[in-house]
Amino acid sequence: MSALPAHQPLPAANEDRLQLAPHIAEAVWRGNELGHQVAAEALSSGWEALDAELPGGGWPRRAVTEILAAQPSVVEWRLLSPGLRQVVQSGGQIVVIGPPRHPHLPGLQHMGLSERQFVWIQADAPAERLWTTEQLIKSNAAGAVIAWLPKVRADQLRRLQVCALACDGLVFLCRPEAARHEASAAPLRVQAAAGEDWDLSVHLLKRRGPPHEQALQLPSIPGGLASVLTPRMRRSAPVLREAPHAVGRPVVAVRPEHAAVG
Repeated sequence: MSALPAHQPLPAANEDRLQLAPHIAEAVWRGNELGHQVAAEALSSGWEALDAELPGGGWPRRAVTEILAAQPSVVEWRLLSPGLRQVVQSGGQIVVIGPPRHPHLPGLQHMGLSERQFVWIQADAPAERLWTTEQLIKSNAAGAVIAWLPKVRADQLRRLQVCALACDGLVFLCRPEAARHEASAAPLRVQAAAGEDWDLSVHLLKRRGPPHEQALQLPSIPGGLASVLTPRMRRSAPVLREAPHAVGRPVVAVRPEHAAVG
């Protein structure tokens, strides 16, 4: 039998050899590049540093975005409020489903979110939250949908993502931090936490583009505090290191039984 010819590697494709029509070339995305979207399909997050790392330069429309946090309803509003203000200013409604804490109206007003364009749907059962979220996405009637779905399954999340493909509004699903280890059909997954002082620590766990290695530190002062904080209170406080020989708890004096009483 004759020996088979040695396998010859295919020549690497490059821009010089790969000639595509302009309308096709614009649709080609390489995995080592940050994904691009049509400008109308993204809304600025309100954070310049974050927009620079988000495909399309903002929160995506026609897609589900996951917000993962250790404690529910603590950092989500601070992260999302700059973008939600734009939704309100354009006349859109913000619909929240099943928040673990009652929305604080004065705090929302300080964030620039009008109560007239704010709809709160109280749904306690997981099935109710999931059904309501899906119906709102399908209706395409809200400027932004924010739902707390801590127990959503991967197949249910995939269904919501398919529904969101026809939704012009923003869709945010708030989930626990532990969900980062679960599979997800969401094109964008963001982990948010309270950082030092007034910062928000934001890490992009998943995006259309290269991995996001280092967390972003976004300066964020909760609504209403910016006008009362002095410059000294805004500065980072030095972290004092405890000496290894220092006592970490109060010492209770023990009186010996044989001690003389004066």
